[in-house]
Amino acid sequence: MSDASDHEEIERIGHDRVAFAAFYSEHLQLVQRFIARRVDDPHLVADLTADVFLAVIDSAHTYRADQGDPVRWLYGVARNVVAGEFRRRARGRRATSRIVGRALVDADDIAVLEERLDAEAQARRLYHAMSELPDAERAVLELVALEHLTVQEAAKVLGVRSGAARMRLLRARRRMRDHLAQSTAETMETTRTPLEVAQ
Repeated sequence: MSDASDHEEIERIGHDRVAFAAFYSEHLQLVQRFIARRVDDPHLVADLTADVFLAVIDSAHTYRADQGDPVRWLYGVARNVVAGEFRRRARGRRATSRIVGRALVDADDIAVLEERLDAEAQARRLYHAMSELPDAERAVLELVALEHLTVQEAAKVLGVRSGAARMRLLRARRRMRDHLAQSTAETMETTRTPLEVAQ
């Protein structure tokens, strides 16, 4: 698909229900996986998924094909929505309107989301370890390691140069290696038996 047709397709999402329904169907699982790697509550996954697609409708007119294909743009929208939720949580200002959304999620939906949460548990643990990284380094690492973007694609999502993204990725990987090595050593230390400690 050409840049021009990408732009037209995304722009239509903001005002054309059929275009939005097609985009939603095609990308729903991708968005749910993205969110399930970052949160562990199926209700919150459902809420944030809805928020991402509402943000897609609101920001469709801002899409620029020269900044990346529609999927990369969608990752950027999803990342902003999830980051916004984390900021709201950190400030203690959770929206009470979530209760209404939860009433609309039936038991089958919850079962599917719980399966997705289980499938993404390992990625979520990695994401929590990544929370120790500076924001700029974490952003590029999560897009490359969790979402399987290239460094160039991640740079476009983040609006930085490829060289800057590459340096951030190298620093992030180094910090993660050090962090994971330290965590492994601490785990081994806490699981030693009294006999092993005495030696």
